[in-house]
Amino acid sequence: MNIVFSFRRLASVVGTVAVLSAGFSPAYAQEISDAHLQSARKAIAAIHATDQFDEFLPSTARDLKDELERKDPNLSNMISEIVDEQALALVKRRSDLEVEAARVYANHFSQAELDQIATFYESDTGKKLLSEGPSAVRGIISAFDVWSQGIAQDLATNVGREMAQRIGGQAGSNDAPTPPQSAVPTVPAPTQ
Repeated sequence: MNIVFSFRRLASVVGTVAVLSAGFSPAYAQEISDAHLQSARKAIAAIHATDQFDEFLPSTARDLKDELERKDPNLSNMISEIVDEQALALVKRRSDLEVEAARVYANHFSQAELDQIATFYESDTGKKLLSEGPSAVRGIISAFDVWSQGIAQDLATNVGREMAQRIGGQAGSNDAPTPPQSAVPTVPAPTQ
Protein backbone atom coordinates (compact mmCIF):
# COMPACT_ATOMS: atom_id res chain seq x y z
CA MET A 1 0.00 0.00 0.00
CA ASN A 2 1.63 3.23 -1.08
CA ILE A 3 -0.28 6.09 0.51
CA VAL A 4 1.27 9.47 1.09
CA PHE A 5 -0.46 11.47 3.77
CA SER A 6 0.09 15.10 4.58
CA PHE A 7 -1.50 17.07 7.38
CA ARG A 8 -1.09 20.21 5.29
CA ARG A 9 -2.79 18.57 2.33
CA LEU A 10 -5.62 17.30 4.52
CA ALA A 11 -6.24 20.75 5.96
CA SER A 12 -6.09 22.28 2.51
CA VAL A 13 -8.43 19.77 0.95
CA VAL A 14 -10.94 20.15 3.78
CA GLY A 15 -10.80 23.91 3.36
CA THR A 16 -11.19 23.76 -0.40
CA VAL A 17 -14.14 21.37 -0.22
CA ALA A 18 -15.80 23.57 2.36
CA VAL A 19 -15.29 26.67 0.18
CA LEU A 20 -16.83 24.93 -2.80
CA SER A 21 -19.76 23.58 -0.82
CA ALA A 22 -20.41 26.80 1.09
CA GLY A 23 -20.17 29.10 -1.90
CA PHE A 24 -19.00 32.69 -1.94
CA SER A 25 -22.01 34.63 -0.71
CA PRO A 26 -21.81 38.14 0.78
CA ALA A 27 -24.04 37.02 3.65
CA TYR A 28 -21.49 34.38 4.51
CA ALA A 29 -18.80 37.04 4.76
CA GLN A 30 -20.89 39.28 7.06
CA GLU A 31 -21.33 36.57 9.68
CA ILE A 32 -17.64 36.56 10.60
CA SER A 33 -16.02 39.34 12.61
CA ASP A 34 -12.71 40.84 11.53
CA ALA A 35 -11.01 39.50 14.67
CA HIS A 36 -12.38 36.01 14.00
CA LEU A 37 -11.18 36.21 10.39
CA GLN A 38 -7.75 37.39 11.55
CA SER A 39 -7.51 34.41 13.91
CA ALA A 40 -8.45 32.13 11.02
CA ARG A 41 -5.74 33.63 8.81
CA LYS A 42 -3.20 33.14 11.58
CA ALA A 43 -4.22 29.48 11.99
CA ILE A 44 -4.08 28.90 8.24
CA ALA A 45 -0.59 30.39 8.10
CA ALA A 46 0.51 28.24 11.05
CA ILE A 47 -0.64 24.99 9.44
CA HIS A 48 0.40 26.04 5.93
CA ALA A 49 -3.11 25.14 4.76
CA THR A 50 -2.82 26.73 1.34
CA ASP A 51 0.88 26.20 0.63
CA GLN A 52 0.16 23.34 -1.76
CA PHE A 53 -1.69 25.78 -4.01
CA ASP A 54 1.38 27.99 -4.47
CA GLU A 55 2.43 25.97 -7.49
CA PHE A 56 -0.92 26.32 -9.28
CA LEU A 57 -0.27 29.55 -11.19
CA PRO A 58 3.31 28.71 -12.25
CA SER A 59 2.20 25.22 -13.29
CA THR A 60 -0.78 26.57 -15.22
CA ALA A 61 1.46 29.13 -16.93
CA ARG A 62 3.96 26.40 -17.92
CA ASP A 63 1.16 24.23 -19.29
CA LEU A 64 -0.25 27.14 -21.29
CA LYS A 65 3.19 27.99 -22.69
CA ASP A 66 3.72 24.38 -23.73
CA GLU A 67 0.32 24.20 -25.39
CA LEU A 68 0.73 27.48 -27.27
CA GLU A 69 4.31 26.72 -28.31
CA ARG A 70 3.25 23.35 -29.71
CA LYS A 71 0.66 25.12 -31.84
CA ASP A 72 3.08 27.80 -33.04
CA PRO A 73 6.75 27.14 -32.19
CA ASN A 74 7.86 30.18 -34.21
CA LEU A 75 6.27 32.44 -31.60
CA SER A 76 7.95 30.73 -28.65
CA ASN A 77 9.73 33.84 -27.32
CA MET A 78 6.64 36.03 -27.59
CA ILE A 79 4.43 33.35 -26.04
CA SER A 80 6.82 32.94 -23.12
CA GLU A 81 7.02 36.69 -22.55
CA ILE A 82 3.25 37.25 -22.70
CA VAL A 83 2.37 34.26 -20.52
CA ASP A 84 4.94 35.34 -17.91
CA GLU A 85 3.60 38.92 -17.90
CA GLN A 86 0.00 37.79 -17.55
CA ALA A 87 0.84 35.24 -14.86
CA LEU A 88 2.70 37.87 -12.83
CA ALA A 89 -0.31 40.18 -13.15
CA LEU A 90 -2.45 37.46 -11.52
CA VAL A 91 -0.11 36.79 -8.58
CA LYS A 92 -1.85 39.44 -6.47
CA ARG A 93 -5.04 37.37 -6.64
CA ARG A 94 -3.37 34.65 -4.57
CA SER A 95 -4.50 36.54 -1.48
CA ASP A 96 -8.13 35.96 -2.54
CA LEU A 97 -7.63 32.27 -1.80
CA GLU A 98 -6.23 33.11 1.64
CA VAL A 99 -9.31 35.20 2.41
CA GLU A 100 -11.70 32.45 1.32
CA ALA A 101 -9.74 29.80 3.21
CA ALA A 102 -9.87 31.99 6.32
CA ARG A 103 -13.64 32.31 5.92
CA VAL A 104 -13.95 28.54 5.69
CA TYR A 105 -11.92 27.99 8.85
CA ALA A 106 -13.78 30.78 10.67
CA ASN A 107 -17.05 29.09 9.71
CA HIS A 108 -15.89 25.77 11.20
CA PHE A 109 -13.94 26.92 14.26
CA SER A 110 -14.55 29.53 16.94
CA GLN A 111 -12.09 32.37 17.31
CA ALA A 112 -10.76 30.80 20.53
CA GLU A 113 -10.25 27.45 18.77
CA LEU A 114 -8.43 29.13 15.89
CA ASP A 115 -6.16 30.94 18.34
CA GLN A 116 -5.40 27.62 20.05
CA ILE A 117 -4.68 25.96 16.69
CA ALA A 118 -2.31 28.76 15.72
CA THR A 119 -0.58 28.70 19.10
CA PHE A 120 -0.05 24.95 18.92
CA TYR A 121 1.21 24.86 15.32
CA GLU A 122 3.52 27.82 15.93
CA SER A 123 5.09 25.93 18.85
CA ASP A 124 8.09 23.65 18.36
CA THR A 125 5.85 20.61 18.89
CA GLY A 126 3.31 21.82 16.35
CA LYS A 127 6.03 22.54 13.80
CA LYS A 128 7.46 19.08 14.38
CA LEU A 129 4.02 17.52 13.89
CA LEU A 130 3.74 19.27 10.52
CA SER A 131 7.22 18.25 9.41
CA GLU A 132 7.39 14.73 10.87
CA GLY A 133 3.70 13.79 10.82
CA PRO A 134 3.66 12.59 7.20
CA SER A 135 6.70 10.38 7.82
CA ALA A 136 5.13 8.97 10.97
CA VAL A 137 1.91 8.21 9.08
CA ARG A 138 3.91 6.40 6.37
CA GLY A 139 5.47 4.33 9.16
CA ILE A 140 2.02 3.53 10.54
CA ILE A 141 0.85 2.50 7.07
CA SER A 142 3.87 0.19 6.72
CA ALA A 143 3.12 -1.31 10.13
CA PHE A 144 -0.52 -1.77 9.09
CA ASP A 145 0.57 -3.55 5.90
CA VAL A 146 2.64 -6.06 7.88
CA TRP A 147 -0.04 -6.43 10.56
CA SER A 148 -2.89 -6.85 8.07
CA GLN A 149 -0.98 -9.49 6.12
CA GLY A 150 -0.43 -11.44 9.33
CA ILE A 151 -4.09 -11.12 10.29
CA ALA A 152 -5.26 -12.23 6.82
CA GLN A 153 -2.88 -15.20 6.89
CA ASP A 154 -3.95 -16.21 10.40
CA LEU A 155 -7.63 -15.84 9.50
CA ALA A 156 -7.25 -18.04 6.41
CA THR A 157 -5.25 -20.65 8.36
CA ASN A 158 -7.67 -20.69 11.29
CA VAL A 159 -10.73 -20.94 9.03
CA GLY A 160 -9.10 -23.79 7.08
CA ARG A 161 -8.25 -25.62 10.30
CA GLU A 162 -11.75 -25.14 11.76
CA MET A 163 -13.41 -26.25 8.52
CA ALA A 164 -11.22 -29.36 8.47
CA GLN A 165 -12.22 -30.22 12.03
CA ARG A 166 -15.94 -29.69 11.40
CA ILE A 167 -16.00 -31.54 8.08
CA GLY A 168 -13.83 -34.30 9.48
CA GLY A 169 -16.10 -34.65 12.51
CA GLN A 170 -19.31 -34.74 10.44
CA ALA A 171 -18.36 -36.97 7.55
CA GLY A 172 -15.40 -38.74 9.01
CA SER A 173 -13.35 -37.38 6.16
CA ASN A 174 -10.02 -35.61 6.28
CA ASP A 175 -10.68 -33.82 2.98
CA ALA A 176 -11.35 -30.28 4.17
CA PRO A 177 -11.56 -27.45 1.68
CA THR A 178 -8.59 -25.13 1.67
CA PRO A 179 -9.06 -21.38 1.96
CA PRO A 180 -8.89 -19.47 -1.32
CA GLN A 181 -5.45 -18.20 -2.30
CA SER A 182 -6.74 -14.62 -2.36
CA ALA A 183 -7.26 -14.87 1.41
CA VAL A 184 -3.63 -15.79 2.00
CA PRO A 185 -1.23 -12.85 1.67
CA THR A 186 1.87 -13.20 -0.45
CA VAL A 187 4.16 -11.62 2.14
CA PRO A 188 4.67 -13.70 5.29
CA ALA A 189 3.62 -12.28 8.63
CA PRO A 190 6.40 -11.08 10.92
CA THR A 191 7.59 -13.48 13.60
CA GLN A 192 7.13 -12.47 17.18
